[in-house]
Amino acid sequence: MTASRVLLLPGWQNSGAAHWQSLWEAENGYLRVEQHDWMRPLRGDWVARLEDVVLEQAAASPQLAHPGLVLVAHSLGCLLVAAWAAHSRNTAFIKAALLVAPGDPERVELRGLLTSWSPVTQHRLPFQSRLLGSQNDPYCSLARAQLFAQTWGAEFIDYGQKGHINADSGLGSWPDGQAMVSALGRTK
Repeated sequence: MTASRVLLLPGWQNSGAAHWQSLWEAENGYLRVEQHDWMRPLRGDWVARLEDVVLEQAAASPQLAHPGLVLVAHSLGCLLVAAWAAHSRNTAFIKAALLVAPGDPERVELRGLLTSWSPVTQHRLPFQSRLLGSQNDPYCSLARAQLFAQTWGAEFIDYGQKGHINADSGLGSWPDGQAMVSALGRTK
């Protein structure tokens, strides 16, 4: 899979240097969708930025007129995929999405910080997707992650006790995740 075909969508506060998304960007040349404000994420701003990047990638690579981009989202980035897909007319450029450890903006401790992300988008994704949830994620219960997967039409994977499936989970460059991205990129 070529580097231009994978878009990395970090969550709130971005992904640090030891996060698997940052390692993948450095190792594979995947494109991180940079947001204007990582600390105060506004759903509308983030959706508009993703739309811009998808259109830029489509214009730069005409072969993407048929599904070709794979979205790899972490935490709030998962909710970004759902919100963007519910409103964009350009979802045909997306082949698949890997949604890892979605954040839950409706948790009491997050409500005041992520107000524009609630309620969570309730539309089925128009492309293949796989959602990984963790049994001990401090930002989203396993039951909520399963509900998001069901609502969005994503295949759900219980990834065990891996916290927020981030740098603190000790995944390094996370070969298992890279294999999932490759598999999603090969699907028809």
